[in-house]
Amino acid sequence: MTLTPQERKKKKRAIISWCLFDWANSPHPTVIITFLFSAYFSKAVVGDEIHGTFLWSHALAISGVVVAILSPFLGAIAEQTGHLKKWILCFSVLAISATLTLWFVTPSQDAIPLALIAVSIGVISFEFTNLFYNATLVSVSPAHLVGRISGWGWGTGYIGSIVCLTLCLFGLVQNPPQFLGLDTQLAEHIRATSIIVGIWWIFFGWPFFIFSPDTKRKTSLIQSLKPGLKSLKNTLRELKHYPSIWIFLLARMIYADGLLILFQFGGIYAAGTFGLDFSEILVFGIFMNISAGFGAFLFGWIDDKFGSKITVITSLLGLIVFGSAILITKDIILFWLAGLTMSFFIGPAQASSRTLLSRITPPSIQIKMYGLYSMSGKCTSFLGPMLFGWATLLFESQRAGMAVAIIFWIIGLVVLFFVREDYSSRELSPNHLSK
Repeated sequence: MTLTPQERKKKKRAIISWCLFDWANSPHPTVIITFLFSAYFSKAVVGDEIHGTFLWSHALAISGVVVAILSPFLGAIAEQTGHLKKWILCFSVLAISATLTLWFVTPSQDAIPLALIAVSIGVISFEFTNLFYNATLVSVSPAHLVGRISGWGWGTGYIGSIVCLTLCLFGLVQNPPQFLGLDTQLAEHIRATSIIVGIWWIFFGWPFFIFSPDTKRKTSLIQSLKPGLKSLKNTLRELKHYPSIWIFLLARMIYADGLLILFQFGGIYAAGTFGLDFSEILVFGIFMNISAGFGAFLFGWIDDKFGSKITVITSLLGLIVFGSAILITKDIILFWLAGLTMSFFIGPAQASSRTLLSRITPPSIQIKMYGLYSMSGKCTSFLGPMLFGWATLLFESQRAGMAVAIIFWIIGLVVLFFVREDYSSRELSPNHLSK
């Protein structure tokens, strides 16, 4: 069907605003979880990087348990109620509020409980935000461009992280403005980055809620509970009729745990193992996001041309090879080179995973499957942080903790080989899902 100029403009505006939301919320995991605040917590708040890593890992592990338990229920309820943007708004507000609270985490062990509670609430809310956000992809993108637009979203998110990291580095960490009166002895120039991240999310996130399409309301929240849970039960029972889907979800569940370790402990690992200071961590993060963003954009085209499965396989192989190099090297230059090369494969591993699910899932059950998709990356998400923390503590080495990520990637890659991207028509039949 040919679109009118006005309809094309509206569609283009919806796609841009959808990608811009990735730009808005991506600095949260990048600045808070991966590169800066995690290292600040271990080095300045706890004052012991091994013990700090252990505490941080268990806070994230508990967050993972909460997300794992609630994700399938929320996905099923959302499929019944519709209005995904309202759910996204609700959890965005929670995540932003928790992020702004981190300003009050002073460099003192007395602030440890506040830091862990705020970070946990922020992580949980961020993940639930993305659960519903991922499900909106199919309403924004034409079917033949789903891989490309998914890649654009990830790539835009990485660019947003780069800009925000740069702002934090040059605007606060290295050269805190005198007119702000920030006390560096109390690490206010570090803590203020949480305010930047919160305001960033608000400022760039609002177009999504104005211009992107939303699903129509089907039933109320209370009315949706019983059919939503029944739908979840039926989906899990009938998942056996969709072998490509459940095998992919299993593979993704495994290799996502490895990615989660990288995201949640990258900054801690760089600071503790290679001695990077806060400024160097931010510079490293900036270049990693440049590399990851470029990879997401490039592989978005490769995804549409050659398929999502081969794109994810290639990405995992790159992560394994260069992740192993980071694990064994003691040379700081080789660490930088391997880290920046490895990050090139992070974006497509995420973006093409999201796209692969849309390619092997019937439209009638895609919202429910995106709920299971989120669960597949979260139902064991506590394992990565927990194993990283225990391995680091037992061996008194963060290298031992990071080795867990490589193991997850290898196992996930093996399982992924059994996924059939060229699904059969029977496998796509919605009649397999009973009421």
